[in-house]
Amino acid sequence: MLTFTLRRLLLAIPTLFVISLVIFLLVDLAPGSPMSEIPLTVPPEVRKKMIEALGADQPVMVRYVLWLRQFFWVEPATLFDGWFGTNLAGGEQRILSWQSRAPVFTIIGQRIPQTLTVIGTAYLVGVLIALPIGIYSAYRQYSLFDQLGTLFAMIGFSVPTFFSGTLIIIIFAVTLGWFPTKYDTNLAVTDWPSFLQQLRQMAMPVMTLGLANAAVISRYMRSSMLDNMTMDYVRTARAKGMSERVVVLKHVLRNSMIPVVTVIALGIPSIFGGAIITENLFGVNGIGAALIGAIHASDLPMVQTLAFIFAVLIVTFNLIADVLYGLLDPRIRYD
Repeated sequence: MLTFTLRRLLLAIPTLFVISLVIFLLVDLAPGSPMSEIPLTVPPEVRKKMIEALGADQPVMVRYVLWLRQFFWVEPATLFDGWFGTNLAGGEQRILSWQSRAPVFTIIGQRIPQTLTVIGTAYLVGVLIALPIGIYSAYRQYSLFDQLGTLFAMIGFSVPTFFSGTLIIIIFAVTLGWFPTKYDTNLAVTDWPSFLQQLRQMAMPVMTLGLANAAVISRYMRSSMLDNMTMDYVRTARAKGMSERVVVLKHVLRNSMIPVVTVIALGIPSIFGGAIITENLFGVNGIGAALIGAIHASDLPMVQTLAFIFAVLIVTFNLIADVLYGLLDPRIRYD
């Protein structure tokens, strides 16, 4: 297992470099300019100095190498300096947003708590709902519960989040008045009433995303459970006199989790990436909203950095899923 992990880590390095180059070039060659919103009345020499100040006048490969160095050295060194009071970064220029002129990672650090709170909770709720539904639906195949679980999954699959989110706002915020229509990003949880207010404003975006996440995972869980329920080892376990609880929850569930782990692990990067539609619908000032704002403003450093962070997370959690395979199923060995 250790050899496999090290081999995958070494393979991930060139993979990430290729991904970074593709992302940088695609975003850089896209239409748009950091100066597109500057009034035409600004003198050309001033406009030129503004472009030079942003570093946008450099050749594309020079900017790519500089961006890589800032991403992998300057930003981690700056974070380390902030934690331990060292001077590893040496005051070198960080990745700056063309829109706000602030460091990109500072903006991400300000936005990520909102995204993790709302989107992370929604994903966790979706997983906790999906697993029991998938397990019991497979155990009671074609029962009323299974039919209702299938209906629940089909609704989650087929209804887009912008529609379900709007419907939830109309029902629970406008008609019933149970929850606020917009998420208050300035709310500070300091006591019990503010905590309850935080739960109230999180309820609708969590419902919207939890439905979509639970629909996908529950179907994978049910399908995987059904595949394993007919295996020889299940009949052998029952023939030995094991209870149904032990057979299903100990033997069948463990082997059934292998494909589900992949789905769950690959869905975790979406937590950090935010749900663009849902965040904009409910006014959550998270990473998804930051990405949309950066795209509208042609803020190339912000878009490139966020896209590459998502790629790093996907590669990382792919590796984590592969390692978990060997822990869940003793038959799988990589070395």
